[in-house]
Amino acid sequence: MFFRNFGLALILFTISLPAAKAPQAGISIPPHDRLTLNAELKSLKAKIDEIGEHTLLPDIIIFHNAVRYALDDNMFYKPEDVPNAKHLLSLGHQRADQLKAGKHPWTKETGLVVRGYKSSLDDSVIPYGLDIPPELSQQINKNKRLDIWLHGRNNTLSEIRFLTERLKKRSQFRPQNTIVLHPYGRFCNAYKFAGEKDVMESLQHVKSQYSIDNERIALRGFSMGGAGAWHLGAHYADQWTAVAPGAGFVDTAKYQDIFKKEPKPTWWEQKLWKLYDVPPIAGNFLNTTTVAYSGEIDKQKAAADLMALAFKREGMKLTHIIGPKTGHKYEPKAKEKVSRLVDAAVSEGNNAYASKVQFTTHTLRYNRMKWVSVHGLTQHWKEARVEAEHLGNYQFRIKTQNVTKLILGKLKVPNQDTTKYTITIDNQKLVTKSDRHAPLMFLRTGTRWEAVKSLALNNLAKTPGLQGPVDDAFLSRFVFVPPNADPINKSTGEWVQQEMKDAISQWHRQFRGNVIIKNVNELTALDRDSNLILWGDPKSNPLIAKVAGQLPVEWNEKSIRIKNKSWPSDRFVPVLIYPNPMNHRRYIVINSGFTFSEFGHMSNSMQNAKLPDYAVLDMRVPIAERIPKGVAHAGFFGENWQLTETEGND
Repeated sequence: MFFRNFGLALILFTISLPAAKAPQAGISIPPHDRLTLNAELKSLKAKIDEIGEHTLLPDIIIFHNAVRYALDDNMFYKPEDVPNAKHLLSLGHQRADQLKAGKHPWTKETGLVVRGYKSSLDDSVIPYGLDIPPELSQQINKNKRLDIWLHGRNNTLSEIRFLTERLKKRSQFRPQNTIVLHPYGRFCNAYKFAGEKDVMESLQHVKSQYSIDNERIALRGFSMGGAGAWHLGAHYADQWTAVAPGAGFVDTAKYQDIFKKEPKPTWWEQKLWKLYDVPPIAGNFLNTTTVAYSGEIDKQKAAADLMALAFKREGMKLTHIIGPKTGHKYEPKAKEKVSRLVDAAVSEGNNAYASKVQFTTHTLRYNRMKWVSVHGLTQHWKEARVEAEHLGNYQFRIKTQNVTKLILGKLKVPNQDTTKYTITIDNQKLVTKSDRHAPLMFLRTGTRWEAVKSLALNNLAKTPGLQGPVDDAFLSRFVFVPPNADPINKSTGEWVQQEMKDAISQWHRQFRGNVIIKNVNELTALDRDSNLILWGDPKSNPLIAKVAGQLPVEWNEKSIRIKNKSWPSDRFVPVLIYPNPMNHRRYIVINSGFTFSEFGHMSNSMQNAKLPDYAVLDMRVPIAERIPKGVAHAGFFGENWQLTETEGND
């Protein structure tokens, strides 16, 4: 686990604020209030248990968890948080009684509504808010427009505060006949990592509960929410009709002026910035209306200016609305202009079959844009591009860079069983047939492309969702598997126990969920089809022992060896992510949780992955000094998950 170990901070957004722990420590509440809340919690929990399994149970659990977490994590910040907590528990009781009676009126309510869903990451129940105009209650069978609003940074945004606000405060933008979704974002992480997942999962849950028009979805946010709108807007550009970021950062190095500071970031950290930096992928906005907003005297205006230059490099022009003489807030007239532009775009809808597609990525984590998807790269963390154009008459012209596997899907063709396509890809002409429902697949070997029926290969390969780095394991369901026997040595055993303890604690603190923890003999079929986070060593954890011989790292009681380098195992410990030898569709991770830090820096812009695919750590180096002093060796695996000469450096 590296979030705290690297001595970097949970990053706050406003650079003028002093370093602060996240979540911020709260105030003491009167003992009688604590007793009352605990009694109500116990009563509500009994009702939840009595209901048992029900798809709507998360709509009740959100109230229980909000108060439970506040009590456990000291997240009462003002005296009014106590009566707010009592009110939320009363709402939980009300919904529980209604559901027990076979009723669920809140699912049909308009106005301000709070809901919840069970996350695929860790089975935790996560809340979100909705602002539903009353007039939509009459539009039963009509698909509705949806706007997503991403909140700004607030280091005291407990679940109590989030739910209370979402039950009292109307949305900043409220277009007519539009549902507004307010994700919690799993607290304050600029909608990265589990925060990113929350936005997409809450969106899918809303779609399952309400009739949403997929071609009329807008993404907005301000401050930290603006940063989230930038990166989610670019990475999932084909899902939004319009994106409207306000005053949010877009990169790491320039925003932090990082190379003027010491210590300099490691070479692998610099590569990993490409996971979330937006300027290099500005071309992804080609088919998405993008309306940026900045206050004229707001320091965050520099981010939109940077994006304007990035748009220009792509032959595009960014619409940038500026509030005159305005700081870090919306200027009223400028806000109205933003609204008009977004509304106009949404009224036209999103064209899933755009004739021209432009897509840039540096990782297969993000691999799709409309009818183009990339399934293999020559090398990760180098720019990969696809420029594809449908010329009509089943003809396509495609130009690629750093791409080895390509799929064309969602092609709008006439209603016929079989169609012959002419594909000119990197100046190579290919003719292939496909029925109108099947995608077209292409594989590059050397400099030559060929049309294929399948991209599946027998050997290990980095593919979408199985490409690293370490933090990627925490973007789908994962399970912690602790050691259950004596370690290879005392120092390793103690280090593992402390790291695992911190990983469990920090997942809860930073992402407001609870890690699934299972002993080896408790793993279910679902668990074994999850990413397995294995803690221990080949002696203390039988699953590490089982897979050890199939990993590119040798580890025994005396040493750790990677190719021709070795380190004594009583001082060093390996960390890595790798396709699970027992299930090649999923990862194993050895001895790490997510890798950004708990506290110390000022900005979410620094809240990035801190380790590549593998590393060797010096267990004696204190937490605050581990980067870079505590990393003896680190690197990325190659595209076939192999060790390479160029990807590992000390």
